Amino acid sequence: MIEIEPLWRGEGMSGYKYEKKGRLEKEKESVSEKKRETYARVLDYLPYGHPDDSRPVYQKKPLVQAVGTDAFVLMELSPKRDKIPVVYEQVYIGEGEREAIDHVIKRLRYKELTPTAKLELSFLLEKLVKEDEKRFIRAFNEAKPITTRLHTLDLLPGIGKKLMWAILEERKKGAFSDFKDLMKRVKGLHHPEKIIAKRIEEEIMDEDVKYKIFTH
Repeated sequence: MIEIEPLWRGEGMSGYKYEKKGRLEKEKESVSEKKRETYARVLDYLPYGHPDDSRPVYQKKPLVQAVGTDAFVLMELSPKRDKIPVVYEQVYIGEGEREAIDHVIKRLRYKELTPTAKLELSFLLEKLVKEDEKRFIRAFNEAKPITTRLHTLDLLPGIGKKLMWAILEERKKGAFSDFKDLMKRVKGLHHPEKIIAKRIEEEIMDEDVKYKIFTH
């Protein structure tokens, strides 16, 4: 896996900390100082913990499965007592006082998500891309060659060589202002928000994907 440092990544990532037994500690696999998630969106709420947990019900605690809004880190969260986060709700997980989340339990892999979380992930990613169009249009405006034979745009689902060259030629005339402008100027390109969301999901699902452009 090779990370490509894109220019369209979000802001506010300065160290990702995990909490355990009331203390802050660095996870061994935690990402570097620039890779902290400050906000997350809920994928699933588990009032009685994970279904694979064989402990008695009285020993289980509610869990939240969520995805970060910046680098799309999957994580397991512990909600505060009497707080019931709903699917798609944005929750603050950064430093200082948190309203709904008590602490971050751990980072998750895609295979550890519940069936509900996996189902909602596709819809949520597309929603996040639409909500932050200004950020993601930069994926088309600022994409660069990776090697002499591979361009970042090649990594986007459905973008073949013909569309890639059409995008590159058109942006010479000026940056794309938004997705609507992109679709108007590049014939044959439809639903860019779906294209980007699909690529993000592919990177989340495949930990060994060779090039990562949206996730950590």
